Amino acid sequence: MVSNEMELHKVDGIESNGLAEDSEYDPFRHRHVKKPTSTNGTIIHMLKGSLGTGILAMPSAFRNGGLVFGVIGTTLVGLIYAHCVYLLVSTSQKSCKRTRTPLLGFSDTAQSVFRHGPVSTQRFANAAKAYIDYSLLIVSFFSVCVYLLFIATTLHDVVNSKLDIDWDTRIYILLTAVPLIFVTQVRDLRYLVPFSALANALILATFAITLYYIFREPINLSGLALFPEITALPSFFGTVVYAVEGIGVVLPVENKMKHPEHFLACPGVLSIVLSFITVLYNVTGFFGYARYGAATHATVTLDLPNDEWLALSTQLLAAVAILFTLGIYYYVPMDILWRKVKHFFVPERHNLAQVAIRFGILVAMTGLALGVPELEPFIGLVGSICSATLGLLTPIVLDTVFRWPTAGAFGRYRWKLVKNLILMAFGLFILVVGTYFSIKDIVDIYG
Repeated sequence: MVSNEMELHKVDGIESNGLAEDSEYDPFRHRHVKKPTSTNGTIIHMLKGSLGTGILAMPSAFRNGGLVFGVIGTTLVGLIYAHCVYLLVSTSQKSCKRTRTPLLGFSDTAQSVFRHGPVSTQRFANAAKAYIDYSLLIVSFFSVCVYLLFIATTLHDVVNSKLDIDWDTRIYILLTAVPLIFVTQVRDLRYLVPFSALANALILATFAITLYYIFREPINLSGLALFPEITALPSFFGTVVYAVEGIGVVLPVENKMKHPEHFLACPGVLSIVLSFITVLYNVTGFFGYARYGAATHATVTLDLPNDEWLALSTQLLAAVAILFTLGIYYYVPMDILWRKVKHFFVPERHNLAQVAIRFGILVAMTGLALGVPELEPFIGLVGSICSATLGLLTPIVLDTVFRWPTAGAFGRYRWKLVKNLILMAFGLFILVVGTYFSIKDIVDIYG
């Protein structure tokens, strides 16, 4: 175990910033985390970070990408995202060694990398920290809003049709907000594990029922596209990246691990989670498109028979899964927000202040969902910009800046720099694509 830990902390054989004492400092041995999360608990949280309603959109992605290219493209995105997560966690751990700090969050890692990087980047250290903090806050809180709308809309469609009633969507938004009062008050990652586990189980149940309907009759692959039209590529990649990406939860859960050395191990948390996610998304996308062809809807549950309760249950299961997911989505922004405001309160009032802030944010998000029914395109625009930069571009930039001052850090012929530039081009492509389609949706609705 000791040899594995030492191997994990090597900086590609290079001593960070030229300081020999870096190799003597093991941040893992200096971490003292209250109520740490087990490796299995971390796997569950990581699965929940990437395993969401995006899986239901995979057949639609394959409709745009084709059967052959769909598998290749989804696997490629999975590998790129896994590599970006590896870069982020590895850079954070190496920065901990360099600064002799037990742990660093996402924004703290960015600040440390820029502050100890090339002279030209040092003045941007505080700006990098602020950008990541506020991007995570905006994306996470708006995600709560759009998931609240998703749950309410699903309940509205299913319950109204089956009970022959005509309740407004806003009633379901208010009803959904009631259990969220309790879910969003959970502050400890360890206590969120059961919620994430239940959410994962419900999503997998939805997946299993969907597969039942897909394979209920023989599948005919004739006439289906194998490769995409060039014009459909942006939509394909945008959907897959949205489905896979969950960068916001990565460092918070890694920092809370009882055995953080297991995160990047082989096999470890990262390799297990992303391998499972990639296979699951490929299976759902391939066979969902193979069954429903060009008629595949944006969400595969809409392709299932609407006169059978088992089929309708997939929509309800997905909605309940999202309900239990909101605990982990709430954890990240509240952790950031609390660190910024807790100094305004005396220690004796910290507990009451956290309860009030968490409740107040939920009320604000509920009010936004009630007041702006067509909120999703705007959230999609913010999410496209922030998710592409946070999930793909930021880890690449941090790795590049960290290595830049050290001779030989990019390897022979600077191949790691070339690799980073190629990945950065892909990230910029996703950024432009996501922004374009989000603006197009806004124009279609309000234009």
